[in-house]
Amino acid sequence: MPRTAVVVDAVRTASGRGRPGGALSAVHPVDLLATTLNALVARHDVDPGLVEDVVGGSVSQVGEQSFNTTRQAVLAAGWPEHVPATTVDRQCGSSLQALTFAVQAVQAGAQDVVVACGVESMSRVPMFSSVVGGDPYGSRLRDRYPDGLVQQGVSAELVAARWGLDRDRLDDYSARSHARAAAAAESGAFTGEVVAVPLPDGSVHDRDETIRPGTTAEALAALPPAFADDATAARFPEIGWVVTAGSSSPLTDGASAALVMSEERAAALGLAPRARVVAGSVVGSDPVLMLTGVVPATRRVLERAGLGVDGVDLVEVNEAFAPVPLAWAAELGSSGRGEELLERTNVHGGAIALGHPLGATGTRLVATVLGALDARGGRRALVTVCEGGGMANALLLERP
Repeated sequence: MPRTAVVVDAVRTASGRGRPGGALSAVHPVDLLATTLNALVARHDVDPGLVEDVVGGSVSQVGEQSFNTTRQAVLAAGWPEHVPATTVDRQCGSSLQALTFAVQAVQAGAQDVVVACGVESMSRVPMFSSVVGGDPYGSRLRDRYPDGLVQQGVSAELVAARWGLDRDRLDDYSARSHARAAAAAESGAFTGEVVAVPLPDGSVHDRDETIRPGTTAEALAALPPAFADDATAARFPEIGWVVTAGSSSPLTDGASAALVMSEERAAALGLAPRARVVAGSVVGSDPVLMLTGVVPATRRVLERAGLGVDGVDLVEVNEAFAPVPLAWAAELGSSGRGEELLERTNVHGGAIALGHPLGATGTRLVATVLGALDARGGRRALVTVCEGGGMANALLLERP
């Protein structure tokens, strides 16, 4: 029988705009992750020497995020040299995959204490910079998809078209994300999950920079389409060009981390876990639509847990683009638009407001949903993330 894996805690940095001059742009990604790792273990006075592995997510593994960033962060944090680390890339779900790997190691009995984490400094290591002018596909993949794959913004437009999501719907949803995040920040809901990051000027960063309080659907309606071009319009005439910068997650800097243990080791250390891991899933999906894997990933994890979606109190569906959670809710909710399901989805705002620091997003979502679950006295939470190349992860958590 597999052992029970528990999440003792999960933390994150506040978001920084992922561009030069952003709040975290002066912090090297190794230092950003090191700060987060130390904050995680310090909260529970856990000796980092007990950690048997650190699995971290990072997408743009080049330049300052190369050479196994997670290992460099472990050393930069001052942890014992015997603590190993590795860096994984499952695109936007990289740190959720890191958490899944940590859970699997514990469940299998291979390890008792593992840290899952992630970091992305999009200001210092821009998105797509890891391609460095090369061809990431090769001839055989191009033969399989002769019309070519597309960028995620086009996939978001295709999802919007196929699920009948018009511009008003996307703008309304995006404004709600900012409103929820602003309300959560104002109420102090993020205090328990955010770690302060020291900055070179002597100040600290501890408030999300990407939230725009007062955002309205009317203001968002003035933004132009972000991904329109004539060649794509000719290939996909069904696209209505409704996705804008306002209904997309912003470029973001950030880091996050979660402490995973066997239930027995947590008890022996006198630690009270925040959640146990019930089930997980990972799926592949159409690499052109790309963003729809959250639907089968959710269905699979619920099936493994023997639950329906009504058995989950709160959900985090990563808001890479507004069409993602809207299509997900339409497929899984009990009504055509899934409004009743959206009421308990991304209740503290999503990535449209809180940012999407690629490799750090998965464990960021876990930190946020655990805080929301605690605040509402809920029992179960689901986290799911769509991923570049047509994939998705999902994880089901349950409070003790």
